[in-house]
Amino acid sequence: MSRLQLDDLTKVFTDDDGGQVVAVEDVSIDVPDGEFLVLVGPSGCGKSTTLRMIAGLETVTDGHIRLGDRVIDNRKPQDRDIAMVFQSYALYPHMTVRGNMSFGLEESTEMSDDEIRTLVDDTAELLEIAELLERKPAELSGGQRQRVALGRAIVREPEVFLMDEPLSNLDAKLRSEMRTELQRLQEDLDTTTVYVTHDQTEAMTMGDRIAILNDGELQQVATPLEAYHQPANRFVAGFIGEPSMNFFEMEARGDELVHAPGGDTAAGEFTYPVSADTRESLGDTTHVTLGIRPESVEVVGAVEHNRDFETTVDVVEPMGDENNVYLAFSADSERTFVATVGGMRRVDEGQPAVARIPESAIHLFDADSGETLQSRSLEETETTEPEL
Repeated sequence: MSRLQLDDLTKVFTDDDGGQVVAVEDVSIDVPDGEFLVLVGPSGCGKSTTLRMIAGLETVTDGHIRLGDRVIDNRKPQDRDIAMVFQSYALYPHMTVRGNMSFGLEESTEMSDDEIRTLVDDTAELLEIAELLERKPAELSGGQRQRVALGRAIVREPEVFLMDEPLSNLDAKLRSEMRTELQRLQEDLDTTTVYVTHDQTEAMTMGDRIAILNDGELQQVATPLEAYHQPANRFVAGFIGEPSMNFFEMEARGDELVHAPGGDTAAGEFTYPVSADTRESLGDTTHVTLGIRPESVEVVGAVEHNRDFETTVDVVEPMGDENNVYLAFSADSERTFVATVGGMRRVDEGQPAVARIPESAIHLFDADSGETLQSRSLEETETTEPEL
């Protein structure tokens, strides 16, 4: 049983002046057996510290770590049945690939030389590095070194894999390829895995679930789809997704939301009508933030509905399969928002455009607390059955 549980995990450091710095605060996550969980967040949010506490490389200030039915937060790293893959590969330069993969087994197990050789050979075949076993790290590419580091962890057959930004030293193309291979490998091994990254693309494409942290606090644990479409708060909504969600500061007035940048409705540039259901979701909250994903903003030819707004194209970013179009409510406005349109669609800077913001796609947040008041429904999600 490889279920991993973090119960109110807290880590407090003491700085040079004797003050206390809370790096991780009351983080509770339940990772079922075989799950691939990704910890994601900006630099300094506490994700690597959390991983190091699980590994035993950092002491736990408060809370507990459980693996199966065992509390392991007071156990030595070598007694936790956990293998960790580091960002820096951490290979022994004087040893061959075989030596690097064998070393931990030779030092910490009673396996025979033949058993170790067979296990290393099988793992090398799995990782497609069998032809590299007699080479040394200096003779390998970055991707090959990363495979060796993974192999060294796999041969230990641990209950849990921990991975601390293992792909960050690779170039973009190789990183994309390795993401796919890591997913396939984890599915084949069916080993509980906790993966740390600051790259939201890795988080969204690799994780069964993602745990988003900010300033040492857990913001949300959800599937990638849930975190994207039903964020727990404004931070998650803004952090997940590229380009980021558009946000507008609004004041609720009857059945309308009035744009109020900086709290000043006089400087507002548009009024957004809302349905009775949306208005009810706000309760007594009057100061709200309206959010809309760039791909949900439609660029249309003319104003046809009361949620269509005249704008001017400020900047266009061609991305190949799509264009990011930055729109402003007036030609002299410094505030812009983003719409994503198809890459084959011609949009020129300076031209007028009409932005349609569908009510079914908007998110609403309490502008003071950041908590979500309304998100878009996931009932629109389609399941496509493969054609046979």
